[in-house]
Formats: sequence, C-alpha cells, structure tokens
Amino acid sequence: MHRSQWLAVAVCVLLNMLDGFDVLVMAFTGESVAAEFGLTGAQLGLLLSAGLVGMAAGSLLLAPFADRFGRRPLILGCLGLASLGMLLASASGSAVELGLLRVVTGIGIGGILACSNTVAAEYASRRWRGLAVSLNSTGYAVGATLGGVIAVVLIGAFGWRSVFLFGGAATLFAIPLVLVGMPESLDFLLSRRPNRALEKVNRVARRFGRPPLEELPAAESTSGRRGVVAGFRTLLGPRLRRGTLILWAAFFLVMAGFYFVTSWTPTLLVEAGMSATQGLTGGTLLNLGGIFGATVLGALAARWSLRNVLIVYLTATAAMLALFLLALGSLAAAFAAGALIGLFVNGCVAGLYALTPNVYDGAVRATGVGTAISIGRIGAILSPTIAGALLDSGWSPQHLYLAFGTVFILTALALCLLRSEKEADTPAAASPVAASTAAG
Repeated sequence: MHRSQWLAVAVCVLLNMLDGFDVLVMAFTGESVAAEFGLTGAQLGLLLSAGLVGMAAGSLLLAPFADRFGRRPLILGCLGLASLGMLLASASGSAVELGLLRVVTGIGIGGILACSNTVAAEYASRRWRGLAVSLNSTGYAVGATLGGVIAVVLIGAFGWRSVFLFGGAATLFAIPLVLVGMPESLDFLLSRRPNRALEKVNRVARRFGRPPLEELPAAESTSGRRGVVAGFRTLLGPRLRRGTLILWAAFFLVMAGFYFVTSWTPTLLVEAGMSATQGLTGGTLLNLGGIFGATVLGALAARWSLRNVLIVYLTATAAMLALFLLALGSLAAAFAAGALIGLFVNGCVAGLYALTPNVYDGAVRATGVGTAISIGRIGAILSPTIAGALLDSGWSPQHLYLAFGTVFILTALALCLLRSEKEADTPAAASPVAASTAAG
C-alpha cells in the first residue's frame, strides 16, 4: 500500500477515536450532569441512550447520501454537525436540551462511522483491508479510553461542560485533517461518475503514484442512476438479499452481546462476590483487551479468510463468556479472563465492520454499511434493558453470560451461511487505477 493510502486509513482511525470520545462523553459526565439538573436514574438513562438513538438514525438516514454525493463531503458535513452538537451541549440549560443535542451529535457520529469504515475498506489493498478496518475500529476503544482520562482531568478542573467543549473543538479540528488527508473514494468516483470524474480519478491516481487513465472504464448500466431510495431497494434485491439479511442479523446479535458485556460486567462481577473496585477493574480490562483484539483480528485476516477468522472469534467469545464466572475463584484468573473477553468481543465487532464492505459494490457500499450499523444499534439499545429485566426476574449472572454466549454462537452459525468474499468486491475490479491501488 502507498503511504497516501495508509494516511487515509489513519485519518479514519482518528475519526473513530473522536467518535469513541463523543459517544461516551455522557457516561464520563453523567454523575455531574445528574447532580446539576437533579436527575433520577431513569432520566439519566434516557440521556445515556440519546446518543445511541441518534447514531442509529444517522447511520440509516445519512449513509445512503454518501453513495449519491460522495463519502468525503458527507464526512465533512457530519463532522460539522457533531461538533456543533457537542459545542452547544456545553452551554445547555436543561436536561431536555442536553438530550436533544445528544441526539444531534449522535446523528453526525452515525454518518461518520458508516463512511469512515467504508473509506478505510475502499482505500486499503485486498490483503490489508481487514487490518485497515480493524484498526479503524480500534480507534473507538482508544478514544474511549483516552476520553475517560481527559474527562477526569477536565471535570476536576473546570466542570462537566468543559468535557463537551473539548470534544466539540477536537471534532471541529478534524475537518482540515479530512480535507488534507482523505481524498474522495475511487469506488465512488467510478460508480457514480460525478462531474469531471476522469480528472478527479487521475488526481487520486497521481497521489497514490499510479498511472493516469486516458478514459473511464465501462460502467455498469444501472450504477449511475441509483438514488437513495433505490439504494435501499438494491440491498434487498435478489442479488444482495441473502448477504444483507445475514449481516443485519449478525450486527443485531453481536452489538447486543457487546453492549451487554461492556455495560453489565462491572455490576455482575459485584453480584458474583467481587468488591466494587474489583468490578470496575474488570470492566476497565475489557476495554484494554479490546484495543488489541481488533488489531490482532486484522493481522490474522491478512493471512486467512476474514469470515473464517471472525467465526473463530465469535466461538471463542462464547466459550470465554461461559467460563468467565468459573474463573472468579482466583482474582488474577478473573482479570485475565476479562481481558481475553474484551479482546475477542471487540474483535467480533471489528470483524463485522471489516466484512460488511466486502459484500457490497461501490454504488451501495455506504448504504449497506450504514444500514447494518443502524440495525446493530437497535440491539445495542435493547440488550442492557433486557439483561436488567432478566436479572430482576431472578436470573443469575452465570445464566446471563451463558445466554449471551449463545448469541455469539448463533452469529457464527449465521456467518457460515454467508458466501465467501468475492474477488470482485474490491477496488481492483473497478479500473486499472483502482486495480493497482488494491494490489498495493
């Protein structure tokens, strides 16, 4: 891969770091916000969910415009929207106002997530695509971890509003970085064919050290006429219906399992007999393990089939969840198991992000990725509530871990039905320029 390709991937990783901070900013500031506005636990819960609702809406409603108008302009617009929501939230005068602004911020983040994963996949070579998208997912865990440290310092010195102000300013600063480091996707230029498409393609080619084209290659007869609504229809058309439904089910199940693990593990460890401090430590190790899990998955996918590596990750996650509470007899074993669960469960999410762009061609790739992420967010919103209801009804922590372990097994079985990634589903299939880019 040319260094300019890695630079585009690095910008995507940075965007995901900002997303990790922006999404969890409410968790970082929740106690201070609740104290200032006099919120109950239920009201604070609604504020915590507002960003996820916005993300689901943004991934579903905004991502299709990336297939119509381009990945780069949509990312720039979503960065502006997310930064505006964060900056205004720092001056919010009520919990209702803050909640609405969290939805606005989430909409921007949802659009960014769908597009950044798409761009990372489209500008990576075939061999390194899995690693590029996995690194992009790692950015989320890094941003969340660093965000927690930054939030503690800022809240102690300046109060909770400064955390939103910092996040908004950092998101705004990313706009010039995108302008400099992220060219428009070749897949988009060659499938949508905007004005002066050949000139724009050759500009990217020169940037990547590739020979220019004298003319654009022949395009599919329908690719230039697809609109936003037609893009959704295409996902469920005869050619893509099977892959789309499998991916929707996989995203829903994996995100439900992921948010159960990350949301409830500290509490369930205390229920199982650990102290509050030990429970929090276990939750922290989950996040630290996640930073390495996505990277390891991407490295493995450079050598073996991404789908097969992901199936192994899903099966290992289920096994670790089933055995987790058995390790509580030893504190060291429990913490080691928690780190391994974080490694595998975060790798599962990263693997789905990396696998999804392979299923769709450039004309509907952002729509396909964005819709799958949106379906996943529904699972993320529902699973913590369902887990709480089951716990209230008498389920033990061990029963909950076994149940959500089954969720990961079901996902692995579903992915066994997914057709292997097609060689044509890479930039190499689009044109001589994209072929040399995809080949690295």
